[in-house]
Parts: sequence; C-alpha cells; structure tokens
Amino acid sequence: METVWLVRYAELFLKSDPVRRHWEQVLARSIRDRLPGVEVRVERGRLWLTGPVDPERLATVFGIASFSETVPCRLGELDRTVLDYVDGHRIDRAERFAVRVKRSGIHDFTSSGKAAALGALILEAHPGLRVDLDHPDFELHVEIRDERCYLYHQVTPGPGGLPPGVEGTLVALLSGGIDSPVAAYLMMKRGCRIVPLYVGLESYLDEGSLSRTKEVLEVLRRYDPLLELRVHNDGYLARAKGLMRPGDQRLTCVICKRRMYRLAQELATEVGALGIVTGESLGQVASQTLENLQVLDEAVSLPVYRPLIGLDKDEIVRIARRIGTFCPSTGGGAGCRAVPRMPTTKARLDDVKSIEARVDALAGRGE
Repeated sequence: METVWLVRYAELFLKSDPVRRHWEQVLARSIRDRLPGVEVRVERGRLWLTGPVDPERLATVFGIASFSETVPCRLGELDRTVLDYVDGHRIDRAERFAVRVKRSGIHDFTSSGKAAALGALILEAHPGLRVDLDHPDFELHVEIRDERCYLYHQVTPGPGGLPPGVEGTLVALLSGGIDSPVAAYLMMKRGCRIVPLYVGLESYLDEGSLSRTKEVLEVLRRYDPLLELRVHNDGYLARAKGLMRPGDQRLTCVICKRRMYRLAQELATEVGALGIVTGESLGQVASQTLENLQVLDEAVSLPVYRPLIGLDKDEIVRIARRIGTFCPSTGGGAGCRAVPRMPTTKARLDDVKSIEARVDALAGRGE
C-alpha cells in the first residue's frame, strides 16, 4: 500500500491566521530541507508527506509535535481498507482494541458513530477480540478529511517547539560542558537560530575542551545542520590575572564571564543576533548567584537568555541525556585551571571595573 506520513504541530494553533500560515510554510520548508525528495502538503493543523521519509530525521525537526506513517484510501473504500490494515498489522495478536476517528468536512455520520461502526466490522472479522477504549493492546486511528481517509496505529513524538528561525537569531556561549549545550538546544526549540561561540582561554583550557565542544556541536547539528562553531582564542584573562592585586583573584570567574559576554555581543552585532544564550542555572556555581549575574549582565547591552535558570543539575542532566549531548559533554578532559580556590559569590561592580580598566589601559599601551 502507498504510504503517506501525517505530521502534527501544536503551538502553531495558538497564532493568528497570518502568523500560523507563515509558520506552517517555514515548518514545511524545514522538512523539505532535512528530507530531500519529500513532498509536503500543508493543511490547517496537518502536514502530509510523501516520498523517501526518514523517521529518525523527522523526529529532530523543531515544530513537529508528533507524526505517524499512514495508509490512505477513499472514503468509499474505508471498510475494506480497515480490515486489510488490521490484518496486515497482526491485530490477532491483541486481546483488546480501540478505534479512534477524527473527521473534517461535511458527512452524514459522527466521529463516534463511525468509530463504533468500524469497531463492529473488526469484531465480526475477529470475534475473539473485545473493545477496550481505555487500555487497548491495538489502537486504530482513522483520520477522515472530506473524501480522503488515513489509517495508522502508531504515534511517534517529535521534538515540539517552534519552527527553526521564526524567532530570530541568538549567539550561544558553548563550552562543551553539560549545561551550555542544553541551553542552546532549548532556545533552538523555541524557534531561534543559534550561532555557537567557543572562547578559548589560552593556557587555562586544554585542547580536550575544544574537542569536546566540537563533539557536542555534532549532536546539536542533528537538530540544525546549519550550525557552525565560531572559535575565539583569547588572552584577556591571562592579562587580567597578571594585574590582579591581593584578594582580586576571587573575581576571576566573573571577569572571565564578562569578557565572554562582550565577545558574544561583538559576534551578535556581526551576525544580526538579538541576544546571548548562556547555560547558567541560579546558584549552581559561585559565578551564578543573583549578585554575580547582575554584575555579568552589566557588561553588555544585549539581553542575556538563561533557559536553565530555574532548573537543578538533575533536571539538566536528564535533558542532556535525552537529546544526546551528555556523553560527549562528560568525555573527559581537564576543567578550567583559572578557577580560584574561593571564588566570590558577591562581586562588587566597582572592583571588577577597576581591574578591567587596568587591562584596557595595558592594551592601549600595546603591552
């Protein structure tokens, strides 16, 4: 039998008609880009795919709530097709079954009435079965759209969210650790194009850190093949540490992060991004207290988005495992060697700016 794939979306229903229609086309274009040779037909609430569909790739397209492989038929052929379908999918192995019908268009029957009629037809052919609408072993779905019908029995979840790019572009600080890839993923899921930026810290990070980041990026590229890592090897922190006075070492992480924010803002200006994404979670480490986050935000004028801010580490790890970034993020390698023994949790902006001013003055003298 011919196969047609049914793709469902969720949040797009909430948009006004002009926005919904535009986003439907963005989603359709994204599917075509990811699945060359596949034809996409758009109807309100549904997309129908024909051609060489790869379900593994389809499951990574943001904006898709779920999808199903269906067998189509005309309404006049529905009874015969239903019997052929359940026989072909070994309904005889089940004890309990259910029929679910959705319809659109003008018909002389209701959805529940057609479901009952089809259920009776199946029972007549398989008298050993019984109907159980709450806990069926086999669940037959029938979508009736005017004179066209589509049969399926499995629903595969998609990643959900919004179609790629509908909310604009963001620069994501990507370190290769557990948190920042999850943060980037969550903003991708919300319809953002991501420009990932890795900031190397000269002697404070080993080559394994960049290698790990590249491996993480390959996982994220399953969801957006257009991702390209920008790498900036930076000596700012080494200069800053060389100018720190006794007691200033506690500010190392805050000064380092502010530098990363500024580099991200420069890249955002270059690529037309509307903000910065980071993997910070409130209170997880010393630099992520409310006081320190306020000092970090002062370094840039663009908004900083922190999708993990209210999540604990276990929640973040669960997402990382689900999307596939956990293993490469924990693949070994030394951590940052610049972290002081007792980093501050309450940085004072004046102290931070004083050190930054000395670094800027040194750079101005060309030293």
